Amino acid sequence: MPLPDLAFLRMEKNGDVLVDVHVVPNAAKTQAVGLHGEAGQQALRLRLQAPPVDGKANQALVKWLAGCLGIPQQAVTLARGETSRRKQLRVNAAAADWAAWDELAKALGKDGPPA
Repeated sequence: MPLPDLAFLRMEKNGDVLVDVHVVPNAAKTQAVGLHGEAGQQALRLRLQAPPVDGKANQALVKWLAGCLGIPQQAVTLARGETSRRKQLRVNAAAADWAAWDELAKALGKDGPPA
């Protein structure tokens, strides 16, 4: 499935996909709530039900993204931002080829973020 044109997604030369995320931990429920940041620096804003303790929020983030894309959790790794609200996740190239990227766009509401 082709990668949609979303500001927070970038394809690497090796086929891996980087997903920029801004997390808000301790939310009532886990859900994507739009974009965060200025143009060119935007990240997916995601409320996480998990607390930012002992890596629980990072685990919940990986689980949510893998579930949303319909890929195994092992295909998603935290590339940077272990203790930061701003994180970058890596989806390996093999899983990125068949990931349901349109489901990620739907998670933002409507058919994706506003233009």
